[in-house]
Amino acid sequence: MRLFQIAITLFMLSCGGTQVPAPSVPDPVNESGKTQYLALGDSYTIGQSVSVDERWPAILTAELKSNGKSVAAPQIIARTGWTTRNLLDALEQAPPTGTPSGTFDVVSLLIGVNNQYQGRNLEEYRVEFRQLLTKSIGYAGGEAEKVFVLSIPDWGVTAFGEGNRDHIAAEIDRFNAVAKEECDKQKILFIDITGISRTALGDPTMLASDQLHFSGKMYKLWVNEVLPQVRRLF
Repeated sequence: MRLFQIAITLFMLSCGGTQVPAPSVPDPVNESGKTQYLALGDSYTIGQSVSVDERWPAILTAELKSNGKSVAAPQIIARTGWTTRNLLDALEQAPPTGTPSGTFDVVSLLIGVNNQYQGRNLEEYRVEFRQLLTKSIGYAGGEAEKVFVLSIPDWGVTAFGEGNRDHIAAEIDRFNAVAKEECDKQKILFIDITGISRTALGDPTMLASDQLHFSGKMYKLWVNEVLPQVRRLF
């Protein structure tokens, strides 16, 4: 039974598809006049195996509100298993439309773990990640300074990475190096949360119930790192 559960969980991570999830579109009346935030990504952005309010974009929004910022509920376009290609395809099929203008005040991007897991090559990732940055800038009204990127966390610290952690970590670092290079080229803020993700090793409270993804407690640590760097954007 344990092997079956592991196989199913890894299948959830590795298989993407291009079906677009229903985005969390802000209420057009209650959210009017507030900062509009779009979060793009994969399982870590949609919050696989955690509650809606434990997703890191939701935690970030709540923290901003507690600091007096007027921020709408984030619109999230993300799905477990998505690679850069899957996210690009989803955005082509159903571009975000959560605001009357079709643009957002702030856009975040976190993508790449499934490229690494599926053995996709770095140059393919570079090309597709660059395209996603271009799209993100477009969603932010053409202003790169309104976009920020989170680094890929290290899933190797979970039980599913046991016995292969050094290799996974090295590959994650290589993908993150590419992402940072592309962000630097376009003057987009790149925030490194990979080191924080690695503190989950040996701490089960940092993991979600599926033991593969991270918990709300870990996402709160990411937000603690992100918030001081992005507060000015909201």
